[in-house]
Amino acid sequence: MGGTDVTDGWDWRRPGGSPAPGGPAPGRPARDAPGQATSPWWSDALADPWRDPYAPAAVVVPAAPTPGAGEPEPVTDPDLPTRPGLRQMVLISLVTALLAGSLGSALTYALLRGGDVPTLGAQSGQAPALAQRKPESLAGVAERVLPSVVTIRVVSLGGTSEGSGFVVSAEGHIVTNDHVVADGPGKATVVFNDGSTAAGTVVGQDPESDIAVIKVSRSGLTPVQFGDSDALAVGDPVLAIGSPLSLANTVTAGIVSALDRTMQAGEPGGPTRYYAAIQTDAAVNHGNSGGPLVDGAGRVVGVNSTIKSLVADGQEAGNIGLAFAIPINQAKRITEDIIGTGKARRTVIGAQVGGTGATGGGVRLNAVEPAGPAAAAGLRTGDVVLRLDGHPMTDPTDLVALVRKYAPGSVVTVEYRRGSARQNASVTLAADAK
Repeated sequence: MGGTDVTDGWDWRRPGGSPAPGGPAPGRPARDAPGQATSPWWSDALADPWRDPYAPAAVVVPAAPTPGAGEPEPVTDPDLPTRPGLRQMVLISLVTALLAGSLGSALTYALLRGGDVPTLGAQSGQAPALAQRKPESLAGVAERVLPSVVTIRVVSLGGTSEGSGFVVSAEGHIVTNDHVVADGPGKATVVFNDGSTAAGTVVGQDPESDIAVIKVSRSGLTPVQFGDSDALAVGDPVLAIGSPLSLANTVTAGIVSALDRTMQAGEPGGPTRYYAAIQTDAAVNHGNSGGPLVDGAGRVVGVNSTIKSLVADGQEAGNIGLAFAIPINQAKRITEDIIGTGKARRTVIGAQVGGTGATGGGVRLNAVEPAGPAAAAGLRTGDVVLRLDGHPMTDPTDLVALVRKYAPGSVVTVEYRRGSARQNASVTLAADAK
């Protein structure tokens, strides 16, 4: 074949090769023995069609495989269904029997119990301390006072009005506001804490102090305990109890916001009422009128009477945290007068007040009754009252309201100015002759 090496199909005369007689062609490894190369890459050179791009192509037909020699291991398709074995069938039957037995027992138990709901929650012993309503807690105070608080309904030509009240005697006397019963025929329906009712008769009323007394014929009543309104301090906790907006037995909590808050109230054409009131931020609304203001010991210290509101005249007012109560010391004294005589005495100083002082504050006395308490203490017409028992006077309402707070016969210190001189006088207040 003219010098062509057919042992591996590589022609050294082709481009890329150079003859090397007597030795291996360039880039070709030496052979250790005929037909064996030193590199394993050349061990299958005869079967490698890519050994030389210039070598002619050759097709090698593999020999037929010998049966049983080199056959692959048979593979089973995992997706094909298989028949369960005896062991699996026994296990499935056992589990099914157990589940059926459990379900049957549960159904039998439920049928025997009649379908009752199982007991929920764990059993507990004594209630924790925070859940125990101690007598001195707000809840304990409300529980004691609520049986003594009533709702009062009065039917008149103008419709039905509603307010609150509280029992003050075992004989059936109930205190409320005068403006709750003012438009009625002297009769009222009293609704008690348990929902029972009784007919009430107005025993007497004092429009200027806004106190009225009703009596019912009923036994077994629990009267309230009275506190001392003069012993209150700003910041003391209080409860307001009553029927705001027809919501009977409502309890709201707050504090004493101010004491001796002098104010003037009344409807057009009606009496003018003066208050040296207890101011509180406990929620008070229409229907609370006449209900008790209670201190932290459960004692009544005031009669809820009026509120301040931001609405215009004629509009329905609501709570904004400014409520006022008549001090119970004053209300109790008037109640005793009404029960005893049918009317209340009014405390006076024996002088008429006008405008304020020109300079330095105070209120001017426009007239002094010759035989009245002020004249007896040396006060004259034109004097300017600066303080009454330490309370500064800035408006004529201040003097009238504070005088009405005291009982007749009380002695008060009056600081006044006459000209440029300041003087003090002790005035013994008296009862009005009416």
